[in-house]
Amino acid sequence: MENKKELVVSAIENGTVIDHIPTEAVYQVIHILGLEDYKDEVLIGNHLSSSKLGRKGIIKIKNKHFSKEEVSKISLVAPYVTIITIENYKVINKFSTEIPDHVENFVKCANPKCITNAEAVPTKFDIIDKVDLKLRCHYCEKFTTKETISFTK
Repeated sequence: MENKKELVVSAIENGTVIDHIPTEAVYQVIHILGLEDYKDEVLIGNHLSSSKLGRKGIIKIKNKHFSKEEVSKISLVAPYVTIITIENYKVINKFSTEIPDHVENFVKCANPKCITNAEAVPTKFDIIDKVDLKLRCHYCEKFTTKETISFTK
C-alpha cells in the first residue's frame, strides 16, 4: 500500500483562480492586484509541483472577477498564466493570458520628466519586446523594462 499525503484545498463557489504563475511572480501578482487588502478569502500556493513549469504558483480569490485592465497587469508580470472564472463551483471561462500590444492608464513612466508624472495625463505604452518585456512611453519615448516596471494605483 502506497502512503501518499495530500492536502486538499476547498473549491471556491464564485471567484477566480490564477494558475501556472511562475514562482518568482506570485507575490508581484498579489501586489499589483491589491490582494493584500482584499477582504474575502484568498488562497496562495507557491513552489507547487507542475508538469508544465516544474514549479508554479496558484492564487484563488473568492468572489472576485478581473477586469480587462487587471488581466493586462497580470500578463505583464506573469505572461501565459491561466485565468479560470468560477461560478456555482463550475468553470465558466478559462483562458491563458498574453502580453497585449499596448497598455494604458496603469503603468507608470520611469522618466521623472515625462508629462504623465507632472500632469494628470493618462499613461500610454507600446509593448516593443514581449519576450524580455520592454515598453515605450507614447509621450517621452522612454523605455520601461521588467526590472523597472511600476504600476499606478
